[in-house]
Amino acid sequence: MKAVSLNNSDIPETPEHVAIIMDGNGRWAQARGLPRTAGHQRGAEAVRWSVEGAISEGIRYLTLFGFSSENWKRPDDEIKDLMGLLRFYLKSEIRKLNREGVRFRVIGDRERLANDIVSLIDEAESETADNNRLELIIALSYGSRAEIAAAAKKVAMKVAAGEISPSDITEATVAEHLYTAEIPDPDLLIRTSGEQRISNFLLWQIAYAEFIFIDKLWPDFGQDDLRDAVKEFRSRERRFGAAGG
Repeated sequence: MKAVSLNNSDIPETPEHVAIIMDGNGRWAQARGLPRTAGHQRGAEAVRWSVEGAISEGIRYLTLFGFSSENWKRPDDEIKDLMGLLRFYLKSEIRKLNREGVRFRVIGDRERLANDIVSLIDEAESETADNNRLELIIALSYGSRAEIAAAAKKVAMKVAAGEISPSDITEATVAEHLYTAEIPDPDLLIRTSGEQRISNFLLWQIAYAEFIFIDKLWPDFGQDDLRDAVKEFRSRERRFGAAGG
């Protein structure tokens, strides 16, 4: 977890880490009389636009909420289609990401994913591990409460083993046991589709993030929308609890 500076002069104009809750695929398809799969397919194109936009804006980390732990409750046919789209993306896009200098990572509970998908993720992460132009993090089978609970369990096990004492536990201790241990906290959180909620996404990590809610559905989200969000971010005064000017 990146330390938070209270000196506004140290805050970069461009957010180092942008996180996006990609919402609205189903409504986009429904409005056009198309199956939900069509919305997910168009949403995958918006991912490409967002990656290109992040590179153009000089963003270093881009985290996308791809599939939540709650999404497993969706109809089996829709989950099957989503997993098929994920397989296609992992097979068809990783080489392009690698050529563009993008590092690919996945956070979430991989135990619920099919073995072949986990293998594809491992291969993609290994293939792009040395890239540093942009780090693309996809949250799959992810739920923030479960992530925090798992981190607490790991810390408790270390206490039980005598590796650390309870008095040694700090915020940094917890952060070091999250999926995002090596990733700076998001500076900016964007959610599309007009909904204004967090949906169990990066609850610990977004403590000091700026929020921007966009009415546009995710499949219609493009580079201009990301650019506008970054412009809005730059206009805000980030005080981190300190007194304003």
